[in-house]
Amino acid sequence: MSTPIESLIATGTKLWLDSVEPQLVKQNRALGATGATSNPIIISGLIKTGDFDQPLADLLADPELSVADAAWRLTDQIVKDAQAEFLPVWKETAGNDGWVSFELDPLLEDADCTLSTEQRAARYIELGKQWSAGCENRMIKIPATPAGLAAIEELAAAGVTLNVTLIFSERQYQEARDAAWRGAQRRGSLDAFKSVYSIFVSRIDVYTEQHVAQLSDAAQGQVGTVNAKRLWSQNQEFWSDKATKLDQEIVFASTGTKKPEDPPWKYVAALAGSDIQTNPPATNEAVQESGQSFTRQVDQLPPDEVLAEIDREVDFEHLERILMEEGLKKFADPQRALLELVESRRADLG
Repeated sequence: MSTPIESLIATGTKLWLDSVEPQLVKQNRALGATGATSNPIIISGLIKTGDFDQPLADLLADPELSVADAAWRLTDQIVKDAQAEFLPVWKETAGNDGWVSFELDPLLEDADCTLSTEQRAARYIELGKQWSAGCENRMIKIPATPAGLAAIEELAAAGVTLNVTLIFSERQYQEARDAAWRGAQRRGSLDAFKSVYSIFVSRIDVYTEQHVAQLSDAAQGQVGTVNAKRLWSQNQEFWSDKATKLDQEIVFASTGTKKPEDPPWKYVAALAGSDIQTNPPATNEAVQESGQSFTRQVDQLPPDEVLAEIDREVDFEHLERILMEEGLKKFADPQRALLELVESRRADLG
């Protein structure tokens, strides 16, 4: 008798963990997780535990390192530790799985950032090359903002493996995918080319409840999964005739439910069957305790009348604009909070 997570993986889903906390990585690896992702909120949470006081104190004792430098060095080490856990998967799959994502500086998207789009893109390229250097199974996470999208081609051409994140719309996905493919074709070989596109799911359903309240009960709460499934289908079609050795995949992100009345595995079940789910630890725990047996659903859409209603009622341009505004604030604010936390720890550890 397989466990719920084993049944999920058996559908064809790769399970990644939305955390790099060492114990959670080990626990979820044992359950079948084959990758992970990091962000400033996760790193802040780890620092608050006190488990990293000594390495942080060592970094802050270096007079040549700023608070920001120390925060990035510690992030780098924590992500490397997670990479070590998943490196066997990366080797076994010849680079098709076993990745850990490293997020570039979110303050490049801060409202107070004075750099132009071109300057931000150049900085993304510089940082992407810096933080990927020498890391076999590290993906560089870059947002689908104007500056992030402008950096993708050069990073892909330079051999950097990319996880394009904060994707809500078809426009963002297509621009990211096309830029990555242009960059890939500038490489000497496509053998090591790997790219993934993180489509945010649950936040879309929060948006429709707030901004498209007229949706019927059959359509409300379905827009996030419909959007993700449609982009998954486009992705399957686009790469089907490209001579890539590795899979270019959709990451189903933001899979934790936001409504208490929804089962915690709502999005996990709806998107089972292909590509990658990057789930919060609590979601994986709930899935494992659910008693559910998962089946392939990623290619199953609601009835045509529900799809027609969604297309008629949802303004996806407005959706992208609102969710990107919210997303960028959630992107930059945690990095600022992380730096403030490290600064406060410097006083405590000194």
